[in-house]
Amino acid sequence: MGATVRNILFIMMDQLRWDYLSCYGHPHLKTPNIDRLASEGLRFDRAFVQSPVCGPSRACFYTGRTAFSHGSTWNRVPLPLGEYTIGDYLRPHGVRCAVIGKTHMVSDPDLSGRFGLTPDTQIGVVMAEPGFEPYERDDGIHTDAMVRDKPGLNYNRWLNAQGYAGENPWQAYANSALGEDGEVLSGWSMRNCRLPARVEERHSETAYMTDRAIDFIRETGDRPWLLHVSYIKPHWPYMAPAPYHAMYGPQDFLPVIRSEEERRNPHPVYGAFMQMDVSRSFSDDEVRAAVLPAYMGLIRQIDDHLGRLFAELEASGRMQDTMIVVTSDHGDYLGDHWMGEKELFHDPSMRVPLIIRDPRASADATRGTACASFAEAIDLLPTFLEALGVPGASHRIEGRSLGPLLAGATPPDWRNHAFSEIDYSFYQAAETLGADVSAARAYAIRTERWKYVWFKGFRPQLFDLENDPQELRDLGASAAHAAILDEMQSILLERLTDRRNRTTLPDAAIPHMRPHRGTRGIRIGEW
Repeated sequence: MGATVRNILFIMMDQLRWDYLSCYGHPHLKTPNIDRLASEGLRFDRAFVQSPVCGPSRACFYTGRTAFSHGSTWNRVPLPLGEYTIGDYLRPHGVRCAVIGKTHMVSDPDLSGRFGLTPDTQIGVVMAEPGFEPYERDDGIHTDAMVRDKPGLNYNRWLNAQGYAGENPWQAYANSALGEDGEVLSGWSMRNCRLPARVEERHSETAYMTDRAIDFIRETGDRPWLLHVSYIKPHWPYMAPAPYHAMYGPQDFLPVIRSEEERRNPHPVYGAFMQMDVSRSFSDDEVRAAVLPAYMGLIRQIDDHLGRLFAELEASGRMQDTMIVVTSDHGDYLGDHWMGEKELFHDPSMRVPLIIRDPRASADATRGTACASFAEAIDLLPTFLEALGVPGASHRIEGRSLGPLLAGATPPDWRNHAFSEIDYSFYQAAETLGADVSAARAYAIRTERWKYVWFKGFRPQLFDLENDPQELRDLGASAAHAAILDEMQSILLERLTDRRNRTTLPDAAIPHMRPHRGTRGIRIGEW
């Protein structure tokens, strides 16, 4: 291993559950390249996202701040221009900071309004792309209507050059299949997920994004870099190219986690989410039988292409000085708890895989081991800064560097819980409940034994993870657990009041500004 960290390869998969990798215990889905990374690094067994939705979760990764601190609380809610992201910390120190794939972020309207900047300027591009150079920006959702409104997607142009016709081959080929009579079947309909995508595997989104990552590494050469390879899959549309579409069947599925008890008098918010269309669909075993083979195949495809990417690092000599991180922005219910998608706080949704391969000798003690300490999405940014020797910003960043854990030393004051939150005002569930858009908020605290979810305007949820590890029995209305509920609410209050909101002034400046020091001739209260 190398003596220092010079580069960071920050790999994220979209909507990948923590338990759908063989190194996390999946008995049938083999992911040898990610497993190899775990054998050479540290696997975090209690890693959680700050918000189980694409946009806000990613904003937390990129800023080191929780969702209601940075304000990007849902998809397409802009990250305010004043928020610092990974690139803002690294670029001044000569580190090239780029993204390939998805960020799910949109630019703040103030960019062209109050500030008069446009995305065709260098500073405008960086500010519009949450601090990343958009080497190959592609959020992976390109309906025909969206492409007509905003043509010019690189992947579509590339597919055209490979012989795929039409203005939107992303839709017509990469995320569609052919029926028995040659008709085009859209991947938006999950009944078609059992069929192979019309695109050749080497032309699929995963293959293309890996090619572009290899291009970046070769092009950048000896300049230090952070590359965020953000794969679009296994997120919907769940369309896998051959042969990956047919690698798995019902015999390979994990058992569904749900009980009839959950549907009897459920928590009002949970009940409203269970009634959404996507949850009704995934509660049908026929839907699971169609989707799961594609979902699993897409994961295996990513793992195979990560093998190509790691081989490029080896060939270029970069494996010795590159920190590699593999994680996900959130999970996928896949029918567990009678739910589809993500959004709420059961482990299939808010828990994610996290593997870090640190090339430094200081990490030798933890190679091939697992860490039971709580890790959060907001911890990655300070980890990157520490590894690259870049000064942090404790007045802004709410996470903590995982560096000590990588070296095998757990700080005595390390957190004893994980925290997550959601703004669910954008969902059908909020409309069903008649929840005001400013009140549709929920917060979760997950300790070793308990998971507590507080919903504004409703009773809480409580799960005893020791006696109910699958989170099937909600104790939130149990009078016998009143003391536990109070204790968990206190932990939540402490976490909420620990946010970093004084973001424009470093903590070190505060003592020198206290009035009793008489700064700049100001004298208060003298007789």
